[in-house]
Amino acid sequence: MRNARWIVLLAALALPACIPAPDNTPAGKRPHKRPTAVATTADMKACVADLNRMSARYTILPNQDFGGGCTATNSVQLLGIGVPVTNVTAIRCPMARAMTSWAQGPVQRAARSEFGERVVKIETMGAYSCRNVVGGRGSGRSEHASANAVDISAFILSDGRRISVKQGWTGSGEERAFLRSVRDAGCKGLFQTVLSPDYNAAHHDHFHFDMGRGPYCR
Repeated sequence: MRNARWIVLLAALALPACIPAPDNTPAGKRPHKRPTAVATTADMKACVADLNRMSARYTILPNQDFGGGCTATNSVQLLGIGVPVTNVTAIRCPMARAMTSWAQGPVQRAARSEFGERVVKIETMGAYSCRNVVGGRGSGRSEHASANAVDISAFILSDGRRISVKQGWTGSGEERAFLRSVRDAGCKGLFQTVLSPDYNAAHHDHFHFDMGRGPYCR
């Protein structure tokens, strides 16, 4: 009988260790998992398959309508296009596909030709932005407002050099040649509109690529 009482006592002492402690964290501050979007349309599935084939790194985003003519549909967060890419939080999948083709092909060929190096990172000023056209052609909402454009600002080479549009457009001979080569490559069927420092002062520090109306290249 004494042994039985000890067994009951030990079991009672051990019981609290098996019960999870209550979560006293305020509900609004508890971590939560964001739902993962999936490709649903045939066009989006085909585009995602192309991104996979090109080994792009991305996350599919849920369709969003922000109001005022600003949307992000059939979009991805783009992290890598053969090399890391910065600030592309939302971009339409076909635009991401064109950007990946451009980065893996013409950009790397131009870097090898002019510098004897590879591009190891591409810096951008972003893709989606709910805003109007800034100067130049047309008015109203920019292609950025529908995640259908991206602004490229700089390229990092494998030897550590940073080739920026702002400095390199009027920089050394090889910088000038490289930047004009990758600008021109974008005009050859990859993008509908390509704008560079040759276009206007608003583009003195970046290339604007979009898949909207065109073709237009300057």
